[in-house]
Amino acid sequence: MLMGTDLEFKTILSEFLKENEISQSDFARQIGVKPGLVNDWKRGKAKPGYDSLRAMAKAFNVPADYFLGLKEDY
Repeated sequence: MLMGTDLEFKTILSEFLKENEISQSDFARQIGVKPGLVNDWKRGKAKPGYDSLRAMAKAFNVPADYFLGLKEDY
């Protein structure tokens, strides 16, 4: 669980993967994107669009607000 809602997506994603012991490859597979894209998100080189955020929320049963940094926990 992250504290504070002013976090960047790369931090939110990194913490989510770590807390849930999910590899970048598994995460990518479950939401239907390439692992390289997840790597770009983790490094802050890109941010997910609507379809990816929706896929994350559905695949992991986590509110999109969490990934958007609007909610502190899932």
